[in-house]
Amino acid sequence: MNHEERAALIGQIFVCARCGFCCHGETTVSLNEDDQRRMRDFFCLTTAEMREDYWRVTGRETQMRIKDGHCIFYRDGCRAHAARPWRCAQWPLHPAILLDETNFTAIAASCPGIRKNIGYERFRAILVVILDDSPAVSC
Repeated sequence: MNHEERAALIGQIFVCARCGFCCHGETTVSLNEDDQRRMRDFFCLTTAEMREDYWRVTGRETQMRIKDGHCIFYRDGCRAHAARPWRCAQWPLHPAILLDETNFTAIAASCPGIRKNIGYERFRAILVVILDDSPAVSC
């Protein structure tokens, strides 16, 4: 499936409201090597500068920092949206939604971008196609 077809399918089940709800909380997102490279390039900073200002490094794990109860990059919207980690790009179209309707209900309750009006079965059918098309979803 090409990018346009994929975007059209995603648009049938999710349109990001950029509300930032998913950016709030005391948990954070781990960054793989591609995420780190994308962020360094986007902000034009070195690894050392990113670690000093934005990342939390614990052993071999690199994560985005939390500041004031939200992701360090969130301030009236995501300042790193164009270079966001794959896990952020994937959310809320998480494979857990496919497991049962309770997961869908819980995630949809906290995300205004999920198109709840199409119903769980239709949502699930479209998400299966999206997830089957790619090993790692990037919305």
